[in-house]
Amino acid sequence: MANIFEVPKPDNYLLEKAEKVRLASIKISQTENQNRIKALNFMADCLEKNSKEILDANNEDYSNAEKKGISRALLSRLKLSKSKLNSGIEGVRKVGDLADPVNQVQIKRELAKGLMLERKTVPIGVLGVIFESRPDAVMQISSLAIRSGNGVMLKGGSEANLTNTAIVKALKEGLNEAGLDKNAICLLTSRKDSMAMLNLEKYINLIIPRGSNELVKFIQENTKIPVLGHADGICHLFIDIEANLEMALSVALDSKIQYPAACNAIETLLVHKDIAPAFLEKAIPLFNSNDVKLIGDKRSVELGLKYEASLEDWGTEYLDLILSIKIVDDLVEAITHIQKYSSKHTDGIITENLNTANQFMNVVDSAGVFHNCSTRFADGFRYGFGAEVGISTQTLPPRGPVGLEGLVTYKYFLRGDGNIVDDFSLGKAIYTHKDL
Repeated sequence: MANIFEVPKPDNYLLEKAEKVRLASIKISQTENQNRIKALNFMADCLEKNSKEILDANNEDYSNAEKKGISRALLSRLKLSKSKLNSGIEGVRKVGDLADPVNQVQIKRELAKGLMLERKTVPIGVLGVIFESRPDAVMQISSLAIRSGNGVMLKGGSEANLTNTAIVKALKEGLNEAGLDKNAICLLTSRKDSMAMLNLEKYINLIIPRGSNELVKFIQENTKIPVLGHADGICHLFIDIEANLEMALSVALDSKIQYPAACNAIETLLVHKDIAPAFLEKAIPLFNSNDVKLIGDKRSVELGLKYEASLEDWGTEYLDLILSIKIVDDLVEAITHIQKYSSKHTDGIITENLNTANQFMNVVDSAGVFHNCSTRFADGFRYGFGAEVGISTQTLPPRGPVGLEGLVTYKYFLRGDGNIVDDFSLGKAIYTHKDL
């Protein structure tokens, strides 16, 4: 993909926008906690006040996207129902209820007499977020950015331009009414601008891509700006020999069909060979009745599946009502398969054996490892983060759903009284290194 698209240099128009966001981010980084909470409440009020305009814009976007024949997964993410909008507005308010992530003292230490060290959390600066469909992400990301004292440049997919524009208009109105610089939130609508963002390393401190595997990889390979995100959401659920059968059926079904276009929906179901006959006897008609196409290995086909899986299926993120099933001999084979094909997003196990569960959860190296519950719980809102800017599958933090704690960094503050290093080498002063 990097060979197909050339990343353009930002033009003066984009540079002017980026500079406005940068300056606004400096202002907002200096605001008091209560002012940022107040801003979120005003933003939520303005979203409610403009809800009809937002939903009308979304209906038009959805109709246009249908005519263009975009995928079911993108259509599902694009649709903004009234309940989904209300949930997003509630999420904006709930972000205001969270503890202030800024100016938190992580270390306070006396290095020597009169020399005090503090490490405190500070905003990152300007976030650049590129995403496809998902207009509700605009609300989540903007609220988290403002709450954490950051500015944000947003670029959504063209299929959601009208919806995103209506949402950002309401959010900026709320910022303005709260007395904060509305330039802290900026929406870009052209493809050229979204690509040129990757060359704004003097203005943007962190890029967060939310979209397809190709989009994320392209961004990672074509910018000097640090990138936080995940390229794949290939999640697994393992049904152990000691699983409660009814629980396994319920959790597996929810993990697949509750929202199949989500990155935390399972794409592969691993089933222990000794429970496979009883499980599949009930699972096949259950999944079929919910329009899920089941693709399995040879042993699964022998137990009733219609379609045989290829090697490519184990590494495919369907984002649709398609599920791969593989029968494994034991826990070790299940973990080995996950280690080979998992995207390190979320993987789970259903078992009544706590030792087996602990072994699975300790060995599987994913951002989320779940026991006896749906993988769909891997979500910032469900974790109590208020919302999330995205999911990170990298090993270094932040990892998993990224909320406020992932949008701050820290600085070291050292206060002295004329202290000089030479005094320590000459023996005139000594280090105390006393934590306070």
